[in-house]
Amino acid sequence: MTPERKNSRVAALVGLVAVGMVGMAYAAVPLYELFCKVTGYGGTTQRAEVASGEVLDRDMKVRFNASVHRDMPWDFKPIQISQEVKVGEQMLAHYEAFNPTDKTIVGTATFNVTPHKAGEYFAKVDCFCFTEQVLKPGERIDMPVVYFIDPLIAEDPNLDEVSEVTLSYTFFVMEDEKAVQETANSR
Repeated sequence: MTPERKNSRVAALVGLVAVGMVGMAYAAVPLYELFCKVTGYGGTTQRAEVASGEVLDRDMKVRFNASVHRDMPWDFKPIQISQEVKVGEQMLAHYEAFNPTDKTIVGTATFNVTPHKAGEYFAKVDCFCFTEQVLKPGERIDMPVVYFIDPLIAEDPNLDEVSEVTLSYTFFVMEDEKAVQETANSR
């Protein structure tokens, strides 16, 4: 094999590796999110259409936490600090957001549950985190969360000592100004 041909093969191989690495970089975030949703890893909660229907005689305390990213000017807080629940019991909690600025702002929330190992068993039936939230200047909104703790938690011996979980949300500004304007104009 001639040196030019060898160099061409090496260049082609390096090019394929580079393209593959870029492709994996783009795929990493969606694949990680999918992994977290399926396994509950990192405190990612599950989504459910309805509560399980089975309520156990096991009490849990659910605490609520709220924060905003440093670029998000909203005031955001839980209405209740905690709730006492039975495992399997469908519950309703409320958060409140207020836009104190003179601009319409679109935000989205991320969430997790601690301890992380309980995230797999914390199921949300309805949540504001599934949609973008639009707040006009001075607007305040109530954002309900319908949730339950899956009775399957009782079958996990690693969670026998867990009697308290915390549901945390963080709001972020949606960066796409075009989406902000389109959403604001359609309201």
